[in-house]
Amino acid sequence: MGKFVIKNTKTGIKFDLKAGNGEVIATSEVYKSLNSCKKGIASVQKNAPKAAIEDQTVEGFAKEKHPKFEIYKDKAGEFRFRLKATNGQIIAVGEGYKAMKGCVNGIESIKKNAADAKVEIIDKEEEEKPAKKPAQKKAAPKKAAPKKAAKK
Repeated sequence: MGKFVIKNTKTGIKFDLKAGNGEVIATSEVYKSLNSCKKGIASVQKNAPKAAIEDQTVEGFAKEKHPKFEIYKDKAGEFRFRLKATNGQIIAVGEGYKAMKGCVNGIESIKKNAADAKVEIIDKEEEEKPAKKPAQKKAAPKKAAPKKAAKK
């Protein structure tokens, strides 16, 4: 079973949808608040299972209604997808795949895993805090510098 993992970034908060094997299958935009991020997850859970697939890599492709997964080729020639909600906003994107089959498998995994995926929040700030250091010994008092001999 999949899970949504919420984590802080330098510019906000985002989620990744991970498949049962731990592989990231979709990523969100960066949100400004935890509440907005959770709404994004709810939208993926609601829309992904029923979303149609629109293959934009074929000439004269059939336009699908929202919600939908759009498959396209990026500048590097890899297949990618984006999930759009009923309102047309992008709510999740996938990584680049060398083959169309891998991209379609990623979409099918989201459709299968999103609806009942658990939500886990990772507090990145906690992860990045260094472990508590043991108490340091107090430094010994400094010795007075030897006095210079007076010149005659």
